[in-house]
Amino acid sequence: MAARQGGRLLSHGGKNLTAALLAWQASAPWGQGRPQFLAVATALLVVNTSTVHHSMIEAARRVAIQAAGVTLAVATAWWLGPTAGSIMAVLAIILVTRGRRTFDDHLQVASTTLITLTAAAAMPVRDLALLALATLTGAVVGTAVHALILPPVHVADSRTAVRRLARATSTLLRDMGRGLRKHQRTSHARVWLSRARQLEEEIAEAQDQVRLAEDSLRWNLRCSVHGPRRPGTGGHALLVLHGISLQVRGIARTLADTVDAPRDGFRLGPLFTDQYARTLELAGQAVEDFAEADRAAEPEHTDVGKRLCTALDQARSWHDSMTELVARGALTEPGAWHIYGSLVTDAERLLSDLDRAGTAEPMAPVTPMTKSAPAARFPRS
Repeated sequence: MAARQGGRLLSHGGKNLTAALLAWQASAPWGQGRPQFLAVATALLVVNTSTVHHSMIEAARRVAIQAAGVTLAVATAWWLGPTAGSIMAVLAIILVTRGRRTFDDHLQVASTTLITLTAAAAMPVRDLALLALATLTGAVVGTAVHALILPPVHVADSRTAVRRLARATSTLLRDMGRGLRKHQRTSHARVWLSRARQLEEEIAEAQDQVRLAEDSLRWNLRCSVHGPRRPGTGGHALLVLHGISLQVRGIARTLADTVDAPRDGFRLGPLFTDQYARTLELAGQAVEDFAEADRAAEPEHTDVGKRLCTALDQARSWHDSMTELVARGALTEPGAWHIYGSLVTDAERLLSDLDRAGTAEPMAPVTPMTKSAPAARFPRS
């Protein structure tokens, strides 16, 4: 890890140095002095963005802000002169035309205009135009360096975040299964519910990482080495795990309710809890297998599929048995039929989601063509 981190810092430093030198040389023939420094600063700002796609957007934004500021300053100075009155006029225009989404950009346009107006009395208009040209030069150089020299790809971080979410979900399911088997529901149910709610934080973190990874693949030349197939970001697995987390939270909520409202008719029979514990343990193993397995290369994929099919067949068979018992009025604890139904349905839905998702590569990117995903894009928190 230390060697990898050192390599990243070295490559990042070399990339920054390259961008700075190229921007300095590109602006040298016409931009001695302040324009050169502005070109270098813009190049460094653009080359340090998180993705190539973001760098292009940031470059266009910086150029537009600088050009708008200089143009407004030149027009105001030509009309009113570089006086306090012209500065107030610029502020009035910016404040009147501001919008909620572009307020920060308008403030930067205003600051660029005011700085330009301040220098207008002592600086020819040609020199003011050179500032905008220096910004354009730095933006072009920074974008080119960012796109051609080790463009960033954040796939590994997103896959790690998705697998961490899967392990947390799997561990919780297994712990609930072991707790039921050891008759620890009364003392552990509220803890399980708290951990199920904490999965939302893991989901939010994984969503941010996957969005960043998906964005890093856009317009990225490094992806060409993979051919037409994009590197897996874990987007599909995250969609599936997000739906599974809802079932896990429902299971934990139901188990906690049986503790919070300990009525006689709400007791779960020991036979049910033992069988359900086995189902939860199998479900936990299935969740971990789903996120950890490389569907294209794993030699044990057949065993993973068999374990999932076994768990799903057991849940469905159990569902049919419970339905028959309710229909015949032979349920051991008839007052708890809705609890039995909720727990069995949540487990069956969880395993069914895994079964439907198992036909696709779990770590595949999220695309509108991902048919087996619950939604085309994961929701924003």
